[in-house]
Amino acid sequence: MAKLTHMDDDGRPRMVDVTGKADTARVAVAKGVVKMQPATFQVIKQGKAAKGDVLSVAQLAGIMAAKRTPDLIPLCHPILIGNVNIEFSLDEAKSTVEITTTVESTGKTGVEMEAMTATSVAALTIYDMCKAIDRGIKIEDIRLVRKSGGKSGTIELE
Repeated sequence: MAKLTHMDDDGRPRMVDVTGKADTARVAVAKGVVKMQPATFQVIKQGKAAKGDVLSVAQLAGIMAAKRTPDLIPLCHPILIGNVNIEFSLDEAKSTVEITTTVESTGKTGVEMEAMTATSVAALTIYDMCKAIDRGIKIEDIRLVRKSGGKSGTIELE
């Protein structure tokens, strides 16, 4: 069984030492889905939510979240993020918004946590801005879909 990198030999949490690692270009892509009632979907699509433009606010919230990931995830390294891109795909037939986040950096450690945090917070922001009109909104399937850089190279998960 593989050893957990965030635990020392005595089973206590520790930050992984990346001091000796080389800087490489790092990219991570994460996705998630927000499912809602058709009427809620139309409010978002038309930009008519009482709290404002839901997708613009969710995009900004996701970018901010990527930058704050080390404050939210214990033992996550603070890293210099070069780029965060958040895109939304609207599926009217399913009343869903798919969030795709790409985070890029050059450094000693990957940006998977930043991409998944950004996706999660963008989804939570959609929920928050629309919960008054739809209490049944579901956030689903937040996952890493691709990462590249570092010793493990490129990993395609879908």
